[in-house]
Amino acid sequence: MQYIYLKPQLENLSQGERIAFVRQFRKMTQDEVSDKLGLDGENKRRSMARYESGDRKPKENRLLEIANILKVNPKIIKEYNFQNQEDLIYMLLWMEEQYPRMSLDFNILEYLQEQNKLLLNFMYEWNDMRRKRLSHEITYEEYIEWKFQYEVKEGEINETNS
Repeated sequence: MQYIYLKPQLENLSQGERIAFVRQFRKMTQDEVSDKLGLDGENKRRSMARYESGDRKPKENRLLEIANILKVNPKIIKEYNFQNQEDLIYMLLWMEEQYPRMSLDFNILEYLQEQNKLLLNFMYEWNDMRRKRLSHEITYEEYIEWKFQYEVKEGEINETNS
């Protein structure tokens, strides 16, 4: 049997929807992920289906296992706390997938204060990666992989990418 691969669609920004998106991007079934988690019997597919529907939240150790199986940074699929600046950064990466035609105005960089280096570093790097994708220096798949592996970095501001 031959399958046609369609780019996954992100319906919302929930944790379950993000897990499903990554799983589909990796061309894996719920059963395949369940097998790698060591689930069997009735719980096999039901657990992954419940995680993806949001009926159940994976505990931290299970989330780490899922992230490892899907080969992503666990922070990309964790439950977000919107009072946490780092979580907001990861949410922005996902918003672009939910709203692919949204226009981002990176002129905001001049308004970010020096004290907000975390967000500033992210915005410079994201702007550079988007530019590479739009100019076809990298593929969509490479861009998504960058997002899946993205680690929030503290430290020096890299303004050469602006």
